[in-house]
Amino acid sequence: MKEEDINRCQIQEWFPKFKSISIKTLIHELPESFVQYLIDDSGPFLLPLSITNDDALPNRIHKPEEEEDFVVSEGSGDEAEESMPPPSFPELEMEIKASIESLGGAVFPKLNWSAPKDSAWMSSTGNLKCTNFSEIALLLRSSDSVVHDLFHAYDSCTDKTASRPSTFFLALRKWYPLHPEMEFRCFVHHKVLVGISQREVTNFYPVLLEEKNDLRVMIEQVFVGKIKEEFECESYTFDVYVTKDGRVRLLDFNPWGAATLPLLYTWDELEEKLREEGSEVELRIVENRCGIRPGLKTAVPYDYLDMSEGSGWDQFLRNVDVELRKQTSISKAGA
Repeated sequence: MKEEDINRCQIQEWFPKFKSISIKTLIHELPESFVQYLIDDSGPFLLPLSITNDDALPNRIHKPEEEEDFVVSEGSGDEAEESMPPPSFPELEMEIKASIESLGGAVFPKLNWSAPKDSAWMSSTGNLKCTNFSEIALLLRSSDSVVHDLFHAYDSCTDKTASRPSTFFLALRKWYPLHPEMEFRCFVHHKVLVGISQREVTNFYPVLLEEKNDLRVMIEQVFVGKIKEEFECESYTFDVYVTKDGRVRLLDFNPWGAATLPLLYTWDELEEKLREEGSEVELRIVENRCGIRPGLKTAVPYDYLDMSEGSGWDQFLRNVDVELRKQTSISKAGA
């Protein structure tokens, strides 16, 4: 994989070309001072000082393990340790406030590549719906997915020359309450659509059994007519959402392999499918409750999970794998 393949998947690179089939989005170039704020973990977790009155979040996130930070030092005021002033980004905040208002009052934030989905547990709504600057800063600052953008975007590149892009962007996408069963990941290998997968694999949705063929046809038509000749990479993935009225909306592009999840496929399977010339594109869905995959996203921070060999999570995932294999064998035997 080359750096240029990674760079083409940045939302500020692809969105202008595909905005007619995507979700309304406004993109802001982030000042380096805000990028450094997202990176800095040397002190207490401080939210930016808001210059507006519409941010209800406190400037500081209280953590019990940092209780000593809240204890006032003994002695006179001169001897007491001065508290760290919260950061402030007034110009960026006003730009973001204006964008949120123009997008209907609520947005879904993401950086160049990643959205902070893993920090949704910190939101009062349990999702990525943001209505102000403080909520956006909280999700970005708390996300391991965003850390990937900040430090590890080029780790899998054979021609890696830097650990991060020179400039970061914040994309604010108009908020819609999307139905997870209508999100799909599409896999393109050497300009050929070789597979489509249900995006949310931790649930069984009976409606997909009825609409599977129609969904496959709609997605394939959009790929051939709108994406195939316009996106410059040879191999990549793209995510789409199918609306109630049958429109296919482009959500994102991701590189082939690397940190991109193959979901109901394996990467070996997808590469093999390229050799099956003339075969129909397969849309894979969770076809019954036995096919549900365990989710690795949880309602607690990633750092709190011990997934090392022999840990509880390791054993849990092993047991799930054994059970899935057993159920698959039973299904095949009864077929």
